[in-house]
Amino acid sequence: MLKWILTLVVAIFLLGLVTPHLARFIRFGQLPGDVAFRWRGRVYHFPFVSIIILSLLLWLISRLI
Repeated sequence: MLKWILTLVVAIFLLGLVTPHLARFIRFGQLPGDVAFRWRGRVYHFPFVSIIILSLLLWLISRLI
């Protein structure tokens, strides 16, 4: 059990380091079909298409493993 928790912590840490650099190249949240609007001085984002693409990608990876 401790190995799984340690693996999860390391994976989240690495993902946190890589995500800002990866965001420059992959524009998730800015695809056609993603909704962003401003209301009362705040910007709200609803990345519908990005979530669908990401879930399909993760599904394909899980099917290959």
